[in-house]
Amino acid sequence: MSAFEHKFAEGDADKPVLLLLHGTGGGPDDLLGLARELSPGSATLAPAGPVSEFGAARWFRRLSEGVFDYEDVVRRANDLADFVEEARKTYGLENRRLVGVGFSNGANIAGALTLLRPEVLSEAALFSGMSPVPEPPDHDLSRTRVFLSNGEVDPMAPLASTDEYIRLLKERGADVTVHRQPGGHQITLDGVQAAREWLAR
Repeated sequence: MSAFEHKFAEGDADKPVLLLLHGTGGGPDDLLGLARELSPGSATLAPAGPVSEFGAARWFRRLSEGVFDYEDVVRRANDLADFVEEARKTYGLENRRLVGVGFSNGANIAGALTLLRPEVLSEAALFSGMSPVPEPPDHDLSRTRVFLSNGEVDPMAPLASTDEYIRLLKERGADVTVHRQPGGHQITLDGVQAAREWLAR
């Protein structure tokens, strides 16, 4: 299967499959606890970011803190989308609901997938994410649902950039649920609870 190191764990066929996308420096096990909180018993597909930044795994290159290499974002998002399609066939998940769950850099690559490859990822719960691509294609996202939890004082994912991503989604017809917490770059208990309720809807 595509060159993504990954871990897959089967789960309840009636529950969504969670595509777990870790933050910078993380790995496939990072979001397993979050997955259990969001949807106990769900199958999980957890790849590892293929880009190394001074030894820290990431999903795409950046030019500096908060400045993305947008060409690389597009290329890596398409690579990840191809991997997900392949994994669905390999693990017999073609007819199962798939929901992306991402934190930080993982939220950004998931956000890129929703805009660039909505046929692969049409549902995502994103924590501390921001706008991943400035001028995405004009895909019809009327079947796309995105949940975003962001900190109001997050220096790494400024709300202005998050709001830009929300605008891009809504302009294309996506259903967007926004949760704000008073802190910074983190996953909060309130955010997890709100995401769990969103996922169950």
